[in-house]
Amino acid sequence: MLQNATWTQARDLLLRLISPIATETVSLDECAGRVMAFDLKAAQDVPPFDRSAYDGYALRAEDVQSASKDQPVTLRITETVAAGSVAALPVLPGQAAHVMTGTKIPQGADCVINFERTAFTEDTVTLFQPLRQGDNIVKKGEDVAAGSLLSPCGTAIDAGLAGTLAAQGIARVKVYKKPVIGLISTGSEVVEAEEEQKDGKIRNANRATFTALLAQEGCQTRYLGLAGDEAEEISALIAKGLQVCDAVILTGGVSVGDWDVTPAAMERAGADMLLRGVDMKPGMACAYGIKEGKLVLGLSGNPASSLTNFCACALPAIRKLCGRKEPMPTPIQGVLARSFKKKSPSTRFLRGHLQLTDGSVQFISSSDQGNVVLSSTIGCNAFLLIPAGSGPVEAGAVLSGFML
Repeated sequence: MLQNATWTQARDLLLRLISPIATETVSLDECAGRVMAFDLKAAQDVPPFDRSAYDGYALRAEDVQSASKDQPVTLRITETVAAGSVAALPVLPGQAAHVMTGTKIPQGADCVINFERTAFTEDTVTLFQPLRQGDNIVKKGEDVAAGSLLSPCGTAIDAGLAGTLAAQGIARVKVYKKPVIGLISTGSEVVEAEEEQKDGKIRNANRATFTALLAQEGCQTRYLGLAGDEAEEISALIAKGLQVCDAVILTGGVSVGDWDVTPAAMERAGADMLLRGVDMKPGMACAYGIKEGKLVLGLSGNPASSLTNFCACALPAIRKLCGRKEPMPTPIQGVLARSFKKKSPSTRFLRGHLQLTDGSVQFISSSDQGNVVLSSTIGCNAFLLIPAGSGPVEAGAVLSGFML
């Protein structure tokens, strides 16, 4: 078991132990945000034929090479072709077909002119300038070429990918199942949000925090209950969670006090302990275990600490569990907008948000970085890291970090 590991050691350890769960098939209407469980290769060209980019006239470029304002060229209109229809006649020398945006280019035509640049009657169209072959034609396969890799397995489906699936005629999509993550809160001082808050009690903020965060990451959550400070009670909830969930997260009871019994409860439930403590601030107190391939993550009861530890160390593993091909958060470098006056014996994670100021991206750190200050995480979309052993850091410093 690792003791007081670096945050990258903890993250990489969890990543090595996790594989995506099973797959299922969902309708295209239900696929947003889901993770694809196959490589999407184009079965056909998009568009599947050469088509007009405008409402206008399809013609032969060689017929209008001499066209000018002084010597316009007039062509005979053979037919009008609506979008979704196919021309009945080929375009021959001296002819043009009236076409709509998206119409398949008639045989014989090799360019299109939009109607605003012409003079026309019911039977003829007059051009005042030459055209080149291919002008104003959206070529077959210009968007997608048949056989090309459109998106690899493990990609989260966004609006563009959903539309691309539809364009390929895919109405049902093979995706990874959403992992079910069990949540356990511990501590005799904790009460649920809807309960009366008596003197000496605190409300269960961690339950709502992790329910929201995990939902954003594509997981389902199952609240397993609130336990006191007895290892036997906590162990029973862990065992229950391991039966019905793909991973279990506990908050509270992972420090070294007399009432911090979560690690003992994890072992009592049969988890093999992987790690105790991570050399980071906030979020140092934690205990990670695993049983039969399922992670059991014991996090601090302090809201900001547990959230920071989870995002830095455990979130990539959860994303991998969801099937993500690229589970690591996006690395960034940010300009610190506010000075940070404290020393950082351990790697310090500053939470905050990115803001565009005078054409540059700055990192606005939350004003209070305390372990228990959950409100400082509102709107947080990034962390910047102060290296271990650093002194105070002044505004304007460039620090590395990652996006959430």
